[in-house]
This record gives sequence, C-alpha cells and structure tokens, in this order.
Amino acid sequence: MRLLAEWFPEFAEEFDKIDELYKEKRSIDEKTYQFICFALSIKNRSKPCLLKHFMGALEAGATVRELAYIMALTFRESAGGDDCWTHDALGDYKQMIADGIQSSECCSK
Repeated sequence: MRLLAEWFPEFAEEFDKIDELYKEKRSIDEKTYQFICFALSIKNRSKPCLLKHFMGALEAGATVRELAYIMALTFRESAGGDDCWTHDALGDYKQMIADGIQSSECCSK
C-alpha cells in the first residue's frame, strides 16, 4: 500500500475505509475475527498481518494453544485443498501422456 499511498492516494484512502466498515458492521466477536485474519495471514504469507493478528488474538483473549490449533487447521485445510486441486487438475494425466502432449501445449488448453 505504500506505493499506492504515494501514487494513487485516492485508492489507498478508500481502501482504508473498508477497515472502518468491517468494524462497524462486524457480526462476530473480536477473537473469532482475529482467528480468521490470523489464518488468512498465514495463507497470504504476510508477516506484518500475521504478527498483528497473532497479537490481536491474544489481546482478544485467545491462548497460544488456540492459535497453534488455528495454525494447524490452516496448514491441514491448505494441504487438503492443494491435494484435491492437484489431483483434479492432473486427473487425466495418463491420457495426456498417451496423447504425447508437450509442455508448450499445456497453457493453450
């Protein structure tokens, strides 16, 4: 956002308003909100967000044990999703090999 704040401040300002809207309209408790944001921070590989929501969850009453569970759940669900997607995408790999498809042809399908 730093580049956007400098070169497209109108967007950055509007984006900041989203946070306020979330706070105003939030229908879940703070701890649950922090858990969700913590898990998304892991998936998005955002260290600043990860630290923010780790500490935010603790401030909202979470324990480190609960956060470890959220971490494990995020890792497990990611692995499951990766597994399903990869197997679906490669589902007809035997036919692709039999058809002699070249790597250069894969992106054109």
